Amino acid sequence: MIKRGVLIGLCLGFLLTGCDLIEYHPYDVRIDGETNINLKNIEKIQQQCAGKDTIRFAFMGDSQRWYDETADFVKHINKQDSIDFVIHGGDISDFGITKEFLWIRDIMQGLRIPYVALIGNHDILGNGKEVFEQVYGDENFAFIAGNTKFVCMNTNALEYDYSHPVPDFDFISREAADSARYSKTVAVMHVKPYDDQFNNNVARLFHAEIKKFPSLQFALHAHNHKLQTTDVFKDGIIYYGCASMKQRNYMVFTLTTNGYSYEVVNY
Repeated sequence: MIKRGVLIGLCLGFLLTGCDLIEYHPYDVRIDGETNINLKNIEKIQQQCAGKDTIRFAFMGDSQRWYDETADFVKHINKQDSIDFVIHGGDISDFGITKEFLWIRDIMQGLRIPYVALIGNHDILGNGKEVFEQVYGDENFAFIAGNTKFVCMNTNALEYDYSHPVPDFDFISREAADSARYSKTVAVMHVKPYDDQFNNNVARLFHAEIKKFPSLQFALHAHNHKLQTTDVFKDGIIYYGCASMKQRNYMVFTLTTNGYSYEVVNY
């Protein structure tokens, strides 16, 4: 017969050792590990690129469930010496599940250079927006690399049922007003105008507003899982779209005093 004290001890031992076995809900927003990544890496980008006339950055997106492909992307980038930073164009996750964000975060943390990430339409599912804000930061943000300002915007209007200002014209206006510290601009978003997730009632207004930034060079987007080069408004401003990580390629842009160039890199 087991004594009462021994039985209590066994029960307590089970409870204590069993804590690690607790499985939280997939949309639970408890975050282990690094948070506020964008702000930390923006500081690094701005410091490292200060005073540079030539800026080179990699653009990729839609990592979603392609973990091995994303890990191989990191390894490929790390073999290069001329790229200053990486921009992830959004859809970090597939279903907005916390673990999906953390899996990609941990893979991307293997980069030797800083990176920033935008929010994609899949990242808003469930409690994904809250997870994104904890891990990466604000849904809209901007930074300056050399003499170029990168304006990164949430354009995933459909996921909000138009109940949230997407795109946020107040943010765009504030950033456009601060034009003394840079001479060129790159606009970055997950969904481009006239795609299904964009609020196409304001597509032309959005384009007109981002053109108010000093010397808008081009715009970048992800979302469509394929390489795209589109003069959406027939005015010479090109919207460049990157493929998903499944396709095993990414884009590298080079900004110089004389303009810009880009290439597609397969890995």
